[in-house]
Amino acid sequence: MALPIIGADQRLAEQRGVKGCIFGKSGIGKTSLLWTLDPGRTLFMDLEAGDLAIEGWAGDSIRPRTWTECRDFAVFIGGPNPALRDEQPYSPAHHAAVCQKFGDPAALDRFDTIFVDSITVAGRLCFGWCKGQPEAFSEKTGKPDVRGAYGLHGREMIAWLTHLQHTRAKNVWFVGILDERLDDFNRKVFQPQIDGSKTGLELPGKVDEVITMAELKSEGGEPYRAFVCQTINPWGFPAKDRSGRLDRIEEPHLGRLMAKIRTPVSPASARLTYTPPPADPAPADQPNPQS
Repeated sequence: MALPIIGADQRLAEQRGVKGCIFGKSGIGKTSLLWTLDPGRTLFMDLEAGDLAIEGWAGDSIRPRTWTECRDFAVFIGGPNPALRDEQPYSPAHHAAVCQKFGDPAALDRFDTIFVDSITVAGRLCFGWCKGQPEAFSEKTGKPDVRGAYGLHGREMIAWLTHLQHTRAKNVWFVGILDERLDDFNRKVFQPQIDGSKTGLELPGKVDEVITMAELKSEGGEPYRAFVCQTINPWGFPAKDRSGRLDRIEEPHLGRLMAKIRTPVSPASARLTYTPPPADPAPADQPNPQS
């Protein structure tokens, strides 16, 4: 058996979907981004039952109400993970059982984008399920163990996100609420609203794009919505662009954003640039050290 090396031509020819998350304050218009996607090619995972903002949108949706349903939809969309044992979620046995319930997964071939609204609610469903599992109770006293529940919650959420992230042929976008608070030094910080800390800390490393949908102001002081897409930004918003194709600020149109991500890649020399800040001018009463 030859070493299964994937050649450069084969790798570049593979169909790859964009995986990303979009965070923003409540009411900024995250769900309304569905209007910027092709309804015939988009599957809406409606966890919030907040589809009033897209009343009249012609796309299809699914509405999981429990964490078990969330896991079932994930394995149905992403297929089985052959590395897992039969008793584990997302295993071949789990996939076979879900296919027996839902039918042929080829029914999803017409969708190229999965829009999950929201990861905040998914985290709540997951935590509610975790609180009823044996790991959430002390072995000695039988009383609830919050640390055990949060530990299980972190593992469950990361496994769910990882499985959807490995759905190579489809775009998967997670939407979530962004909290704003002050830290111990009275500095403004932003944090995704997800139960537990593990998911929020590891999520940026799981996806290609982390985008904040924010309200910015023009030079004249007029507010406008925008996508903040680069890690280095003056507002401190969480952001990341693995493609190297996005500007710091992009228009809040998810369809055109994905089209830009798929444009020809920039040369490697242009993707990471270094421009040092200008030197501070020397005080008037002191000589310039560079003179």
